[in-house]
Amino acid sequence: MTVQLLDPHGMLEQEAYHHVAVARGTTFVTVAGQVGWRAGAQLDPDDLPGQVGQALRNAATGLAAAGATYADVVRLTFYVTRWSTDDLAGFMSGVESVAEELAIPAPMPPASLIGVEALYDPDARVEVEVTAVLA
Repeated sequence: MTVQLLDPHGMLEQEAYHHVAVARGTTFVTVAGQVGWRAGAQLDPDDLPGQVGQALRNAATGLAAAGATYADVVRLTFYVTRWSTDDLAGFMSGVESVAEELAIPAPMPPASLIGVEALYDPDARVEVEVTAVLA
């Protein structure tokens, strides 16, 4: 196993992601921030779940190009515009909508969700950066 996901005793108990990833390998893979863009389609600025799901699909394409999958991921960083805690259900719905398709572990690898003022495209609500390690 290249990646071991842990939740040490004493850290906040939650269900969405693991707190720690231990990676043993020799190849470090990073996927630049991906938004919910689909070829030939415009972003719907009000569809946070759809953008989350598509951003994760786009990141999976980058992982696959390096010979990696979400099983190799040690870190996810999400940047979300206009973030409110009321958006959490929609955000998680977007993750759950593609989790089986992309074989995203549940709970996810260590993840951060950071509210930001804007992304490069004014209609983009979410951008995800992914880090993986291969044996």
